[in-house]
Amino acid sequence: MQAFSPDPMTVATELPPAPFHAEVAHGPEAVSAHWITAADGPRLRVVYWPADPAKGTILLFPGRTEYAEKYGQTARDYVSKGYSVLTIDWRGQGLAARLVPDVAKGHVHRFRDYQLDVQAMVAAAKDLCAAAPFFLIAHSMGGAIGLRALHDGLPVRAAVFSAPMWGINMHPALRPAALAIGVISQLTGRSQNYAPGQSGELHFDFDDFEANSLTSDRDTYTTMIRQLQAHPALALGGPTVQWVYSALRETKRLADMTPPNTPCLTYLGTEESIVDPARIHSIMSRWKGGELHMLDGARHEVLMETPPIRARILDETCALFSKNS
Repeated sequence: MQAFSPDPMTVATELPPAPFHAEVAHGPEAVSAHWITAADGPRLRVVYWPADPAKGTILLFPGRTEYAEKYGQTARDYVSKGYSVLTIDWRGQGLAARLVPDVAKGHVHRFRDYQLDVQAMVAAAKDLCAAAPFFLIAHSMGGAIGLRALHDGLPVRAAVFSAPMWGINMHPALRPAALAIGVISQLTGRSQNYAPGQSGELHFDFDDFEANSLTSDRDTYTTMIRQLQAHPALALGGPTVQWVYSALRETKRLADMTPPNTPCLTYLGTEESIVDPARIHSIMSRWKGGELHMLDGARHEVLMETPPIRARILDETCALFSKNS
């Protein structure tokens, strides 16, 4: 795969405008959304919140099922500190091209394909004349994509990971079975089926707050539901067999690699139940120049937690970016 180019940006290129639902994002007023195209064809959406003046630009990698509008408040926080923010709808989710006829299915042919999205995103940052230096914030599935991108030469000065999906939280005995199902599904032409126990059914229930695994902040939880109620085209259902198989293989490969030298902060909530905490502890224990910060009481979406947790993350990550500017 071709390495990322860190060449500076000098001339803006006009990118086709894309829809953006500002009324549910609650982000900075200055915002633009654009269509871009990955090298293998899928149309993607990037959303850009510029700071003026800008100390640099954050490349924000969202997780599975997510979409740009969900990060409006996060963008507002970082723009207030002087950092522009550029995020993306990965292939198969948000307003990006869905990859299978059933648009509720979370599917990818190969996990490596997401790196083509990353390359298109970096090119878009240059087209938009986004201010250097670049930094990375990556959540959940975006954490797996982001770690691979760092190994491939992503041109960022420092990285922040939020509950990164460096492993999927499942009983160890189920991993061999999930891999076997993935191989068999490829041989039988069923790799686009929903993974066992998954479906396209979507639940927008305000009464589920206490049981939700995403955030302990009720206001944030309510905002998430209202976004999808207002714009159901942003929603995504369960993953396919192929997505799970590809994710398990990719996260195992990443776990076996020596962590990069990029300065790094990783955040993990003590109430995490979606990704594998043991993998995160293992990788961060070997990451020279990396720190793992545990967040007491936080669930999976640490960037969308209670105001005190968000304020702590904002201050610590901006200090990391400032130190590595």
